[in-house]
Amino acid sequence: MMNRPFRRLHFSAVLAALLCAPAIAGGAQPDESAQAKAKLAAVRARITELTARLGTQLAQRDSMSARVRAAELLITEKRTRVDALRASEIAAERRRAELRNEAAQDEDRLRSERAALAAQVTAAYMIGRQEELKLLLRQESPAGVGRTLTYYGYFAQQRSEKIQVIQDDQARLQQLAAQIDEQTQQLKALEEDASRELAGLQHARSERSEAVAALNKQVASGNQELAKLKREEQAVESLVADLARVLQDFPVDATQSFDHMRGKLPWPVVGKVSARYQAPRATAASGIRWNGVMIDTARGAKVRAAFFGRVIYADWLQGLGLLLIIGHSGGYMTLYGHAEVLYKSVGDWVAPGDVIAAMSDTEGSNPALYFEIREGRKTVDPKAWLRAQP
Repeated sequence: MMNRPFRRLHFSAVLAALLCAPAIAGGAQPDESAQAKAKLAAVRARITELTARLGTQLAQRDSMSARVRAAELLITEKRTRVDALRASEIAAERRRAELRNEAAQDEDRLRSERAALAAQVTAAYMIGRQEELKLLLRQESPAGVGRTLTYYGYFAQQRSEKIQVIQDDQARLQQLAAQIDEQTQQLKALEEDASRELAGLQHARSERSEAVAALNKQVASGNQELAKLKREEQAVESLVADLARVLQDFPVDATQSFDHMRGKLPWPVVGKVSARYQAPRATAASGIRWNGVMIDTARGAKVRAAFFGRVIYADWLQGLGLLLIIGHSGGYMTLYGHAEVLYKSVGDWVAPGDVIAAMSDTEGSNPALYFEIREGRKTVDPKAWLRAQP
């Protein structure tokens, strides 16, 4: 099956975030001492070195696979950028709609204030400009004259306040109009950026298709295909062995017991199992079998974490494409392969249901997630751990 792309790790950029890792959804992350944070930084450095070594070895051993890897790395970079731009566009459009709604409300209020002021001006005109002087000359009761003059004062004050409110509303409307124009320009710039990134994404996908075709052409015979599968299997086993050693020093949440989740884990994606655990990957005689399950799913489907844990690997791997591995309590690991974009990096805490990756959303693609569970280095049947499919 065609490898899916992967997200390049920006370890230096993530360092600060790792040392003050975000809270797990639905609960606070475990407290970490300075010693634990230092250990995490050291472990991350080891994972960085491991990832770099795998990339170098791949380039030296298999130039075609290295070309696929480079194309998929570019795809995940472009798609991450496109996703971010789309989110910014939605936020900008929402803000522009809010500003327009505010402006409409202010327009209504301004019309109401103007109408009230017009009524007051009309009433004052009907009373007459000399009415206060006439009251004084009539020499009526001083108390009555005082009350009437007080009323006139109130009317004058209200007219003054109405005028000030109208002026304030007009100023606010001008400010809102400027903000709407600014938001419109920002939205236009975001749309232009998104168009450029989409063009780059399409180019990267074309490059991947060409690289995969060249790789398939290189692996022409059955023997070569078998050798390729064995290399891929060895790559996974080598990585898992290294990570199992690393996981011994990797801070995870021991209060959340993975061992008690047998038969209770949620499915990472909605779909249909197309390859079962330990089913032959080539011929039965080859001895190469699936160590996890392949789940056919919808284009663009979001991949979700199965349980509490911490990301211990987020990179491309031969045979599994873009791969994310989460470390859990008790030395367990869950593996999620063949995604097109990853949303988590090494050190990130995750909770059940958190979106950690997404599948290809291109027309005509047939995305399938590879899902595997390891107890240390030993593979286990995911069916025994996942809930019954709805």
